[in-house]
Amino acid sequence: MITLKRSRATRSFFFLGNRQRELLTKIVSYAVLSVGAFTMLVPFFWMLSTSFKEPAGIFKMPPEWIPDPFTLENYVKIWQKTDLARGFANSMVIAVVSTVGEVFVSTLAGYSFARIRFPGRNVVFAMLLSTMMIPGVVTMIPAFTLFRYLDWIDSWKPLIVPLMFGSSFAIFLCRQFFATLPEELADAGKIDGANQFQIYWSIYLPQARPVIATLAVLGFIARWNDYLGPLIYVRSAEKYPIALMLTTLNTMYEKQWTLLMAGSVIALIPIIVLFVSLQRYFVGSIALTGIKG
Repeated sequence: MITLKRSRATRSFFFLGNRQRELLTKIVSYAVLSVGAFTMLVPFFWMLSTSFKEPAGIFKMPPEWIPDPFTLENYVKIWQKTDLARGFANSMVIAVVSTVGEVFVSTLAGYSFARIRFPGRNVVFAMLLSTMMIPGVVTMIPAFTLFRYLDWIDSWKPLIVPLMFGSSFAIFLCRQFFATLPEELADAGKIDGANQFQIYWSIYLPQARPVIATLAVLGFIARWNDYLGPLIYVRSAEKYPIALMLTTLNTMYEKQWTLLMAGSVIALIPIIVLFVSLQRYFVGSIALTGIKG
């Protein structure tokens, strides 16, 4: 009986007109995406709600989505309990410097792999891609040993310097993007007497705004939210980025969940502003990258 009903529903779908099928497909697609988006946003809504609660209201059953009473005290206390301004500044320096370096080197390397023919290019590119398969935990101890030998512990250098040489994923993304651009652009530059760096800087890089925006968003978010790296390498409290600074609110003897949620909401603001500002370039890059191999 169930099989018969399914077969009838399938036949009725195919007997619909093209516009009706397209409309029905869109409705189902938007419904599924809306459910998925709502599911992903539930933790954010809970964090936002908790940031306006009093400590006694966190673990009430059934849970309260709308705080009662509603208070802004947590957003005042978080600035008093922690040096949040210093944490913002530290995270901003680490995220901006490392991301700018990664974007510049990755676009330069991606252009080289896509447009410059040199011996062993495909072999080197394949070796670069193979490094993406190595889990970060495998290199954690060797990296710590190296940075300790260089006397970089308790500094931001381990969090910034390695990324200044690019990353395999970023280089791959740039290579795929530059491969989609017309070869005639480089030929025109060569006719005008430009060298390879001038062609990259003046012709190809201005066309790469979508991939640059993508790398900027992904790189900034990864550095801004990084907790494990600072936990391993940074020892002094005045050098803590904001992700590590917020964890000091919860100790063995005291759990300040409302303040932690308020600080987390504040810490999200730069990420939201950056993503909204570069959203159209970000979406454009996802649509274009990978069309041509």
